[in-house]
Amino acid sequence: QVRLVESGGGSVQPGGSLTLSCAASGFTFKIYAMNWYRQTPGSRRERVASISSLNIPNYTDAVKGRFTISRDNAAQTVDLRMTNLKPQDTAVYYCHTEDISANYWGQGTQVTVSS
Repeated sequence: QVRLVESGGGSVQPGGSLTLSCAASGFTFKIYAMNWYRQTPGSRRERVASISSLNIPNYTDAVKGRFTISRDNAAQTVDLRMTNLKPQDTAVYYCHTEDISANYWGQGTQVTVSS
């Protein structure tokens, strides 16, 4: 079955950097778009970055120029490199993909940006 496992979260000071990684299994990774979402308590999940099967990235305005999404089809991983982090980036970050029948989510990884 589809499995998405995130890693790489943690605590960092404003201006710092983190790289999140998502290990995928159970599906033909290379033909699916992959996404990173984030969620704070009381808010909806927000998509922050996506990357298509053709390796085309897309970002929400709040992270453009600071976050970079990349994928490795051989390793079946998708990474999110986050730089110049701000306190408002604090959230649980989730890896996501979908097919015609379902949405698939990882368990989430906490990112905290605080001085």
